[in-house]
Amino acid sequence: MEVLVDFSISLLVDWFLLLVKCDNNVVSSECFFCQFHSIAVLIFENSSKRQEIKKGSPKPILSITSGLECNNDEESDPENGSADSAPSLKSDAEKDNSIHGTIDLNHADENLEKKDDVQTIEVTRRKNKPAKKKDENIDDGQNLSNITVPEVAKALSLNKSEGEQISDGQFGELMTMIRNAEKNILRLDQARATALDDLNKILSEKEALQGEINVLEMKLSETDERIKTAGQEKVHVELLEEQLEKLRHEMISPIESDGYALALSKELETLKMENLSLRNDIEMLKSELDSVKNTGERVVVLEKECSGLETSVKDLESKLSASQEDVSKVSTLKTEFTDLWAKAENLQLLLDRATKQAEQAVIVLQQNQDLRNKVDKIEESLKEANVYKESSEKIQQYNELMQHKVTLLEERLEKSDAEIFSYVQLYQESIKEFQETLESLKEESKKKSRDEPVDDMPWDYWSRLLLTVDGWLLEKKIASNDADLLRDMVWKKDRRIHDTYLAVKDKNERDAISAFLKLVSSPTSSGLYVVHIAAEMAPVAKVGGLGDVVAGLGKALQRRGHLVEIILPKYDCMQYDRVRDLRALDTVVESYFDGKLYKNKIWIGTVEGLPVHFIEPQHPSKFFWRGQFYGEQDDFRRFSYFSRAALELLLQSGKKPDIIHCHDWQTAFVAPLYWDLYAPKGLDSARICFTCHNFEYQGTASASELGSCGLDVNQLNRPDRMQDHSSGDRVNPVKGAIIFSNIVTTVSPTYAQEVRTSEGGKGLHSTLNFHSKKFIGILNGIDTDSWNPATDPFLKAQFNAKDLQGKEENKYALRKQLGLSSAESRRPLVGCITRLVPQKGVHLIRHAIYRTLELGGQFVLLGSSPVPHIQREFEGIEQQFKSHDHVRLLLKYDEALSHTIYAASDMFIIPSIFEPCGLTQMIAMRYGSIPIARKTGGLNDSVFDIDDDTIPTQFQNGFTFQTADEQGFNYALERAFNHYKKDEEKWMRLVEKVMSIDFSWGSSATQYEELYTRSVSRARAVPKS
Repeated sequence: MEVLVDFSISLLVDWFLLLVKCDNNVVSSECFFCQFHSIAVLIFENSSKRQEIKKGSPKPILSITSGLECNNDEESDPENGSADSAPSLKSDAEKDNSIHGTIDLNHADENLEKKDDVQTIEVTRRKNKPAKKKDENIDDGQNLSNITVPEVAKALSLNKSEGEQISDGQFGELMTMIRNAEKNILRLDQARATALDDLNKILSEKEALQGEINVLEMKLSETDERIKTAGQEKVHVELLEEQLEKLRHEMISPIESDGYALALSKELETLKMENLSLRNDIEMLKSELDSVKNTGERVVVLEKECSGLETSVKDLESKLSASQEDVSKVSTLKTEFTDLWAKAENLQLLLDRATKQAEQAVIVLQQNQDLRNKVDKIEESLKEANVYKESSEKIQQYNELMQHKVTLLEERLEKSDAEIFSYVQLYQESIKEFQETLESLKEESKKKSRDEPVDDMPWDYWSRLLLTVDGWLLEKKIASNDADLLRDMVWKKDRRIHDTYLAVKDKNERDAISAFLKLVSSPTSSGLYVVHIAAEMAPVAKVGGLGDVVAGLGKALQRRGHLVEIILPKYDCMQYDRVRDLRALDTVVESYFDGKLYKNKIWIGTVEGLPVHFIEPQHPSKFFWRGQFYGEQDDFRRFSYFSRAALELLLQSGKKPDIIHCHDWQTAFVAPLYWDLYAPKGLDSARICFTCHNFEYQGTASASELGSCGLDVNQLNRPDRMQDHSSGDRVNPVKGAIIFSNIVTTVSPTYAQEVRTSEGGKGLHSTLNFHSKKFIGILNGIDTDSWNPATDPFLKAQFNAKDLQGKEENKYALRKQLGLSSAESRRPLVGCITRLVPQKGVHLIRHAIYRTLELGGQFVLLGSSPVPHIQREFEGIEQQFKSHDHVRLLLKYDEALSHTIYAASDMFIIPSIFEPCGLTQMIAMRYGSIPIARKTGGLNDSVFDIDDDTIPTQFQNGFTFQTADEQGFNYALERAFNHYKKDEEKWMRLVEKVMSIDFSWGSSATQYEELYTRSVSRARAVPKS
């Protein structure tokens, strides 16, 4: 018995520990209740057996098994006895206590409650199956789960009274634990009740929302019906308008007299036929009348019909007479018209004759006038002759006098001849002196013209001449020193090389080279020699803003007097029609890769006036014959190969550039290759400038791949060199370029600050901060020649800041082209041209479509996504608005259409999450479209809010927002719509202002020029060892 009590106490202690865990939400309430129930049953059975022993009942002691389990998926089978062997333990009073003391668990989860009930019934059935009823007083349906806390207390008190070894302290602790258990159960019940209340609230809210949804669906269906009705009314109105137009046309068109007469004659013939038929009918009726004279009623009817027919005949006869009169009038008119026409012809003949006679009369009058003048002269001479006759003596005297005067004049003439001869001699001498002076001036002018540059030739001409010299050098037809001197003459636009080129351009190559070599001299130059090595160049090979920067910056530097060259890969997919004078050189350049030397074919040509070298690798992998610029698995190998081949081209052609400018990770290899491999070989004249256009793309790869281009992996795969921050066995080309370059730039001042933070630097912020002295942000510009609304060939109508009529015409043309409604010309048009990638804020672009519609505007999107799920999402939106009057999505890129959208839009959205520079906002303002942009990167440096009083008025040019969420975007978009709708005159002034802002490459090129010059000056100031 002591063992049994100790066992009971041990179980209660275990139960207590479970209770503590249950209070900490570790064990479920069902598990706790099962454990508590097992202990209660054990104590109760112990008490009952002791009572039986005390009464002297020889009942065998059965092994105790629990009839309940925790709420799990396992079932326990009774092994040591059955439920029927347990005696009846409850009296009536005890049952009443059990009823009142049972813990109420009605608020438990219905599923758990059903599961517990099923388990309880199953356990009861298993216990009752093998049992044999030995006593009828035993309750077969007894459920041990109804044992309550009062009963357990009673059993414990009985144990104590019987003298068991349970001390008062243990008994008190046990009772305290039981009460705590009751409290915890009540807490669990309260928590479940609260959860049920919350569930009911959620269900009620759900029903309310469902009701609102039903109301909205009803409103939507009503709206659809109204739209259908409006469509039917529109169709009806269009039909009525067509009918009205036809009636107007019929009323306006004149009736020709001949046609009218013909119609009358046809009508007359018809009436005659009808008259004959009626007469025949009358004859037939008369015959019928003769045959039915005896029938009175029939006669009356026929008489009435006859009278009616006679009336009709009279009417027809009157019409016939009227028509005959009309025909007679028409015939009269015809006759009169014929007479008039004959008279008109006669008059025309008379007029022609009169004209000819008038012309002859004029000629005769002129002749008569001449004769009259001659007669007048003869009469005057006769009068003079008569006068002379009357005064012959006076004439004789006058003749004598005249002879004397003639003698005097002859004497004077002889003297004057002598003077004139002397003057002629002096004049001839002065002419000779003048010619000598003129010749000397010509010689001086020729010398001056030879020294002055030729400024009237396009850059295409000079670039072509420069490429010719480079080609001769690579083909080993001229020496390196001669090539440098000739290249310098081209650089200076020397007139001598210009004249020589014009003189020999039609001759053979040998004569041309000979003539050029005669010009060799040693002039000095003040400009810089800049070579750009890049993966893109607009417009021949453009993916993003990199291509625009290479072309725009190159042309700007060229205009400032610097010699600029570009080196590009020769892609199979570039736009060859935009390259002028493209030709292959009769030479190859060998470069190292994967432990071997590979040949490279060199092509030259000009792109928008810039000389370009294209490198075509003769590598079996066909690196640049892939049908696309980027996106290949071996991009790291492709562009590391190209970077080394570009430097090899500079080395083998003997070029000595002052600046080698490389761009993005694709040509970032140039910096370490130059200093580690090519400077020791003699290509040591240049300073390296590296520009990262987007730190999101860093081109990291396994360190082992770096060795393919000849770089030392062991030396460069270090934390202070090219090792990437993410892993010790990966290298980062951008990091290497930052470390090995003399100048490091990015594309806007704000972005330069952003990338020096851990969030914006993408792992390179520490490197950039360490090299901050050579790192700067310069805002990009745009090519104002290509993006010029005053000369843009893609536009329906050109326009400028002073004449904005063309902008309205382009807006109307775009609406017509895309099938958008033009009913309200003042409805604002919002444009968006972008790549649909997360960086560009695609969630805000999607939101902008719907919000623009809500504000009463129109929306046009041009662009596609390389991300499949984003492309699919916007394809769904495209289908949704396929026939909409105010929204159109064009998921592609179309150069011509982009120009039209810029010109037609009233506003342009650029909601980028981050934007290194961004050219969209600059182009939009160039075309009079007001930007709505997020304050980040280059957008923050070029778009300034017109409602921000801290910004000077002259710089305010758009609408901005800070946070990249719908609320921030809505605030900017709604302000833009309010400004547009409320004050049209103020909006037009804003359009004129943004179109006048200078976003050209001029100021940016000046900053690059200063960086180049300072770096080159520092290098030249240090003496070479």
